[in-house]
Amino acid sequence: MADAEPPTPTPTPTPTRRPYTGSCHCGAVRYIAHLTLPHVPPSIAALAAARQPGQQKGMPQFIYRCNCSTCVKMGLLHVRLHNPPADFQLLAPTGPEPLAQLGDYQCFEKRLHFLFCTACGVRCFTFAGEGEAVESDVLVPAEGEETKTERQEVWSPKRGWVEGRTSYLSVNAYTLDADQPGLDLREWTDKQWIAYVDCRSERRAGQSDKRYGTPFEGGAY
Repeated sequence: MADAEPPTPTPTPTPTRRPYTGSCHCGAVRYIAHLTLPHVPPSIAALAAARQPGQQKGMPQFIYRCNCSTCVKMGLLHVRLHNPPADFQLLAPTGPEPLAQLGDYQCFEKRLHFLFCTACGVRCFTFAGEGEAVESDVLVPAEGEETKTERQEVWSPKRGWVEGRTSYLSVNAYTLDADQPGLDLREWTDKQWIAYVDCRSERRAGQSDKRYGTPFEGGAY
């Protein structure tokens, strides 16, 4: 039976925000995503409140699978970042318009850009909105648990980002690089951090399209 809310958390290390690297299979696409781990799954009510007009706190970090035909066939495991302009940095490809160097698939309303590497075909992130190339102090993983700062040009979602119909960023968690401290995708399933989103069914008034525990029809664990 599906659970409406995330499970009650057991004692874990203190959630800490740190950079995690990710890439496509051939390495032509490389990025840094700042994640707070161990993850604290947001309640369904908190997710609904974050989408209300005028909400200023941003989207809570949210890990989920969607049952729409696009996400299922692409095998996406979504991570929505708390503050995309600060939490996502595209390192490669480079230049003022790096997204133009990626393959782009759009469907249905053609709002989202399902971007992919033109060499190996891997989809690292999905995007809608505006971005900008900037010189930035990039906090990158170093030896063990340590990090270091490097000055370099990166592409990020544009400052002033407003999550909603015109702004969207989702990282495909399967493209996060393996063997990074605190990152174990098995834990995400074992501890039921992954929510499930229903994009296929008609919703009754007051009925949520999100839940924890069990995928909706057509979805996968």
